[in-house]
Amino acid sequence: MKQFNTFTGGPFDTNAFFLEAEGGNILFDAPQGADEHFAGKRVDWILLTHGHFDHVADVAKMKRRHGCRIAYHQDTAPMVTDGSFFRRHGFQLDIEPFTADLLIPEGEGFEVAGHSLKILHVPGHCPGSVCFYFAEFGVLIGGDVLFNGGVGRWDLPGGDGELLFEGIRRKVFSLPDETVVLPGHGPSTTVGHERLTNPYVAG
Repeated sequence: MKQFNTFTGGPFDTNAFFLEAEGGNILFDAPQGADEHFAGKRVDWILLTHGHFDHVADVAKMKRRHGCRIAYHQDTAPMVTDGSFFRRHGFQLDIEPFTADLLIPEGEGFEVAGHSLKILHVPGHCPGSVCFYFAEFGVLIGGDVLFNGGVGRWDLPGGDGELLFEGIRRKVFSLPDETVVLPGHGPSTTVGHERLTNPYVAG
């Protein structure tokens, strides 16, 4: 498996994953502390699994430091282009807003830094939530869709449990059993393990 370096930061122990590639270095999500942690690295791309504050806290800082390109699903835009979005939904926090250089479409053949990714749009945790599948490595960057023994919460604004469960079963569980899932929180798992044992979506 290609080596994805993990950084865990912020008050919710949010995972970010860093891939160094000849065509450019990619960071998946940018929780609090990521800017300092990756200050000595070159970051060419930040790809966001979704727009929740714990996954995007350092994006604007990293854009200034690295001049990197930012990509996310179009449904993520309202959460990250309005710095007071979360405050208006009852959370006592703000983010520094930012905009996408590229909007991520669902489907095969998303090309970035010399890699071809499959994008799975799996809303339900929040609108615009996507997973990034590297068939060449057998790795899924899962965001807050599927965890080791759990799934993303669906009681936040825009959440929908049934939509989340259906998306996992139909899209994520269509991947090979041996696919390694790198989630937004907690330890890694595999598609096959979760298909058999996950209490929310197994069977």
